[in-house]
Amino acid sequence: MSDSYAQRKILTVSELTARIKELLENNFSLVWITGEISNFRMPASGHFYFSLKDEKAQLNAVMFRGQNIQLKFQPKDGMQINAMGRISLYEPRGTYQIILEYLEPSGLGALQAAFEQLKNKLAEEGLFDADSKKPIPFLPNKISLITSPTGAVVHDILNILERRFPNIAIEIIPAKVQGAGAEKEIINAITLLNERNDADVAILARGGGSLEDLMPFNTEGVVRAIHAANVPIISAVGHETDVTLADFAADLRAPTPSAAAEIAVPVKIELLEKISSLRHKLISAFSSLVRFQRTQVSDMTLRLKDPRRKIQDLRLRLDDLNARLMRAIAQDMRFRRERTARRSESLFFHSPLNRVANINVMLKHIIYNLPLSINIYLNNYRSNLDKNISYLRALSPKSILKRGYSITRTLPEERILRDAGTVDAGQKLEILLDRGSLHATVAESVKKERP
Repeated sequence: MSDSYAQRKILTVSELTARIKELLENNFSLVWITGEISNFRMPASGHFYFSLKDEKAQLNAVMFRGQNIQLKFQPKDGMQINAMGRISLYEPRGTYQIILEYLEPSGLGALQAAFEQLKNKLAEEGLFDADSKKPIPFLPNKISLITSPTGAVVHDILNILERRFPNIAIEIIPAKVQGAGAEKEIINAITLLNERNDADVAILARGGGSLEDLMPFNTEGVVRAIHAANVPIISAVGHETDVTLADFAADLRAPTPSAAAEIAVPVKIELLEKISSLRHKLISAFSSLVRFQRTQVSDMTLRLKDPRRKIQDLRLRLDDLNARLMRAIAQDMRFRRERTARRSESLFFHSPLNRVANINVMLKHIIYNLPLSINIYLNNYRSNLDKNISYLRALSPKSILKRGYSITRTLPEERILRDAGTVDAGQKLEILLDRGSLHATVAESVKKERP
């Protein structure tokens, strides 16, 4: 027995736990798991601690702060999730758990991808364009409410509408807003709204919920029905953080159903107060205008003269103008007579007969003085002629020859000789004298400088 006991391999708790841990971590290093969150807690460290369970089992889970800060949603009890992590064993307690690296609501990835794909498709077709949206009336006569008649939303909207504008006409077009058949009922409700065409505005509403709950409002059929509606539609689906394709297609999005009711109608008592204030202002302004106009009429009445007095004044003015006109005519006639007399005298003075007589006198005087003037002119001309002849004779070469001088010319060129150096011996010369001429031949040329 002692040998058998000696051959046993006895493990400590720590050793066994370490082996189990190694076995789990090696075989389940990375796994995907789905389940429902329960017992969710987040201590001061920021780590997430909760249990994942299904109908038959549960598993402890932890997600450290370094990973969970990247989540875009807040996990809570009852939420169905998909998660990725590694299996580990917490040795001090001997319990195994899953350490999560990634977490998303169950089915959210596929639904979100379908949501974005359909959103892009409808946006490209222009179903979300701002130009196609209809204005919301300031004060509708009738409001149509498309929602579930059994939910809390319809009561909230009706209470707010009654509080803001009592006795306003409201019709409820019932429609499922969640689950199977909801899309078809919403489309039928909008079709009925178009067929009646007696509402001024419609509110499409439901409370908050998960992405799966809001799926009827993310369908292509509902979006196209909203876009084709004749009546402007206010979308009030979910809470302020919930966004659906119906919000993009609607003419106006309200953050909550209650906000949609406040947007749809103004406060009646405030309108009545404003109308009363405007009425008092209008009455006051009109009264002031009437008083002013009466004052104007009174002042104009005081300034307005009796027509008969006006006629008398015009008659006096007419007589005065007539007298002034007669005086002006008489003065103008005198001026014209005087001007005519002056021009007659001037015309008589410049008469052609007088001018002809004066010209005849001048002509006789000219005829009488003409021979005398001619003789005086001829005598002056002869005297000047004699003087010029004397000057010419004094300057004539013949007169110089008479004084004993001669003119020598070369032959046959007949060039007047002035310098003895310009001829050579044997040159033939002609010497002109006062009477006759001499022909000579140069025997010798004697050059002599001028003194």
